[in-house]
Amino acid sequence: MPVGKCNTVNIAPDHQRGLDEHNCYPFMGGDFAVHVWTMWANGHTITPFICLSVQACPPASGHIRAVQCSSYNSRPFMGRLYEWEPFNEVPGDQHCELNCRAIGFRFYVRQSDRVIDGTPCGRNETSICVAGRCQSLGCDEYLGSGKMMDKCGVCGGDNTACKLVSGLFQQHSLNKVGYHKVVEIPEGATKINVTETVKSQNYLALRSRSGRSIINGNWAIDRPGKYEGVGTMFTYRRPNEITSTAGESFLADGPTNEILDVYVCTNQLVCTIEHSSVDFSVRYTIFHCVHRMSHEQAPENHCDSSTRPNSQEEPCNVQPCPAFWDIGEWSECSKKCGLGMQHRQVLCRHVYANRTLNVHASLCRHLEQPETSSTCQLKICSEWQINTEWSACSVPCGVGQRTREVQCVSNVGDVVSDDECNMKLRPSDKENCDMGPCAKSWFFTDWGNKCSAECGMGVQTRGVLCLTDHISSLPLEGCGHQRPAASQVCNNGPCENRIEWFTGPWSQCSAECGSGSQQRAVVCLMKSDEGFNVMPPYECSSLDKPPNQQSCHHKNCGAKWYHTDWSACSKTCEGGFRVREVRCLSDDTLSSEACEEQLKPREREDCNPGPCVPHIDENCRDKYFNCNVVVQARLCVYDYYKTTCCASCTRVHTKQKNLEPLHGLEE
Repeated sequence: MPVGKCNTVNIAPDHQRGLDEHNCYPFMGGDFAVHVWTMWANGHTITPFICLSVQACPPASGHIRAVQCSSYNSRPFMGRLYEWEPFNEVPGDQHCELNCRAIGFRFYVRQSDRVIDGTPCGRNETSICVAGRCQSLGCDEYLGSGKMMDKCGVCGGDNTACKLVSGLFQQHSLNKVGYHKVVEIPEGATKINVTETVKSQNYLALRSRSGRSIINGNWAIDRPGKYEGVGTMFTYRRPNEITSTAGESFLADGPTNEILDVYVCTNQLVCTIEHSSVDFSVRYTIFHCVHRMSHEQAPENHCDSSTRPNSQEEPCNVQPCPAFWDIGEWSECSKKCGLGMQHRQVLCRHVYANRTLNVHASLCRHLEQPETSSTCQLKICSEWQINTEWSACSVPCGVGQRTREVQCVSNVGDVVSDDECNMKLRPSDKENCDMGPCAKSWFFTDWGNKCSAECGMGVQTRGVLCLTDHISSLPLEGCGHQRPAASQVCNNGPCENRIEWFTGPWSQCSAECGSGSQQRAVVCLMKSDEGFNVMPPYECSSLDKPPNQQSCHHKNCGAKWYHTDWSACSKTCEGGFRVREVRCLSDDTLSSEACEEQLKPREREDCNPGPCVPHIDENCRDKYFNCNVVVQARLCVYDYYKTTCCASCTRVHTKQKNLEPLHGLEE
């Protein structure tokens, strides 16, 4: 880790102005005390910079994340107190959030969306959080420069200072058990990666040219981990032997300072327990040169080397070392939230010649075998939350749909992906709604302009449909059985006495939509004013016979105007009005805007323009000259005045009765 003094921190020259040395805050970041410098320009904070002091942290110093999490120990969470520890198994974009796990429990909580500046983050040992973002110290020792060592070990290089050497070892049959050489890695190599493409019972081994075993040497298998040798650090990986199908690998950044040989150990039994019977140590007799009188140790050149006794050795600790259970790391929890399962590898091993070997499980029977699986819970599962009431139904009548908003919310109230909630328990956000039966009316087009016969009697047609009626103020009822006629008789005038082919109407199309066919009758007739006479077909042989079959297609008719019957007139006399509903419909009876506006039928018209004439009764007369005063005084409600001023009272009553339907429509 590059370090420097706080007052000589590496800062780009154009940023060195305005450095405030009073804003250097120490935080315990692991092996070094981390200090964050805050840059000021015109009174505004800009990008922070970092320097690392060379003073080692005090032994009792806690990790900065642990200190921040423990500050919540005295704050109740969901009605009780917990002791908190850092939880780091979160996605990379959350490394600068303060996520803490309750000690002794299997859930974690995001206590703050930002940790204190200077808190370490990510897998890079030089990465720290600054203003909520995880930033790394470049290989040029500048924070945020982004410069990295290339594959050749050059800071900010472009990988052109070296060449890539790669290959694939594919020897399928290795008859002899033991170590088999695979490849030689030259001195100065960088970015070393040796990986088994698939899982096998073999083990990778690494030894230097000088004879030093680095990984899996001397017939013993090492645990996965980091191993130092030939000037670099090797990372040995062996995926979980129970749950993983990946092969072994070892990686190193380099450069190496010695030639390396890569081997494959082809038999697990030989590579792990062979020679285990010679499990003992050796002790030696040590001789020193001492003064005869004081017996104090003196330099060896003061004694006669020819009389020095030979060194002796004898075995010691000949009893075999007891086997023990070697416990691997727990696998990831099978569920992201709630109760899940995790597994680990447990092997019986014992120590031989300062190396650990796999042995049969029966040798560990004197010990209780640790559990290989356990329940786990990373955090409390999120829950479904209904945010809105049901919406209004999508239709005014009949069966429609209504909706509401349903979201997955975490235990701290944040909206998260639906995958984090139990989909089986998700409340419905859509359902059907029944608004009751819809009123309906007959809709029909105007009569067609063409008659089926060029002369004489023919047939004229129009379109008729039963549709929902949107005019609720008129007394319209269901369509019922009184369907308006879809055809009527037409006459284009008398025909001359002549022989012609005559055709009947086309049958219905054989297909409801798309292409189909239809037929009609074709006969030879003699047409006259008296009527028609059927003639033999040869009488019309001189004429072109019309086809009796043709193709048809229902969906190319285009949009047309449809309308209902007229409503009742608003008044019985002295001029009223009546209305009807008009719609433009496409071939599939859906609302359309393709109809010609100038051809739209009227939706309202006047009716009953005649005057209101009361029935004249010769016996109904005014017997007094001042009956107009009786009407003005509204005395016609009394039987005496109805008889005495019969004519005047009858006129007023008739006028009021004619005005009542008009008031009803206006309301």
